[in-house]
Amino acid sequence: MNKNISLSELICTRISHDLIGNIGAVANAVELLEEGDMDFLPEIQSILKVSSGVLTARMKFFRMAFGLNNANLQDVDLVQKTICEYLKTIGNQNFLIDFEAANISQKYCRILMLAVMALADTIIKGGKICAEEKNNKLFVNISEVSKVSAPKQTELLAILSGQEEEYLAQHAPVLYLKYIIETSDLHLRISEGNVFGFVID
Repeated sequence: MNKNISLSELICTRISHDLIGNIGAVANAVELLEEGDMDFLPEIQSILKVSSGVLTARMKFFRMAFGLNNANLQDVDLVQKTICEYLKTIGNQNFLIDFEAANISQKYCRILMLAVMALADTIIKGGKICAEEKNNKLFVNISEVSKVSAPKQTELLAILSGQEEEYLAQHAPVLYLKYIIETSDLHLRISEGNVFGFVID
């Protein structure tokens, strides 16, 4: 099968998976509204507010990270804000993933989004992702205070080294990141030391 088609399928499946739950919640809330039982109005309003917020944040992130190039990717502040809003939709209020970035240039905006998404998938019970561009290199790391899933970390490393035999929809961000790196003049390696992450240059 064509490699590009397979990657497209994985990306579409991942995006659908990350949206379907909240789409279902909105549909259920609308159904309750249509039934006209106002006793549930506060709950319906809460469901619609939360689910629409999640859908908006994720769709904006996915369009920028996986879509065609657009003007939004030229706005570094907007990219960083979009990443923060996306990370708020992962997990729950007790286990948030924070994001901190410094000196990021337009060159690395899409790569940064994909790197953050791939790393966020490995974090357990909240944490922090830090990004910084220094000497024309992009460093994206999970902070030391974060707990990382060892199996997911191993999976990610296997994908980057070409040793993973079966790709799943959850691998879409790192596979697309790898594709972009391989089709450009950039290089990617795993961070060394106490933190887990990427170095891209």
